[in-house]
Amino acid sequence: MLDPVLAFQNAVRETLIGSPELLALVPAEHVRAAPVRPDRLPSVLFGEPRCEFLGVASGSQRVAHVFLTLHVWAQEDGQDTARQIAATVYQALEFGPSDTAELSVDEWHRPSVVWLRDPKPELALTHGAMALEAVVRWRV
Repeated sequence: MLDPVLAFQNAVRETLIGSPELLALVPAEHVRAAPVRPDRLPSVLFGEPRCEFLGVASGSQRVAHVFLTLHVWAQEDGQDTARQIAATVYQALEFGPSDTAELSVDEWHRPSVVWLRDPKPELALTHGAMALEAVVRWRV
């Protein structure tokens, strides 16, 4: 594996679409990487990845500090729907994404969210940005 952020994003997505509570609010195909403004609502979009490589661990493993922003978008019921989606995302990720065959999460920082004003208020969209942060390990 060359990109721990992509593997981390996949682990987050698998954890989210494994949540029946979230799928009751957002279709699985709307939980994905995409441009910041959604083309399908409601949605949870991945954006703004960042990675700091920390070095080598035992057994030819690599370690990195990864950061990822989730964008929560909703239109119907405005803030109520978006906030309910964000709360469900938080609940699914409260203890971190599940480890995968390629990636283990060694350290998890609970998500934080900020609510942003839509630059196009005529669309009546509500947008929340949730920051995810973890230290991950993988084998080369």
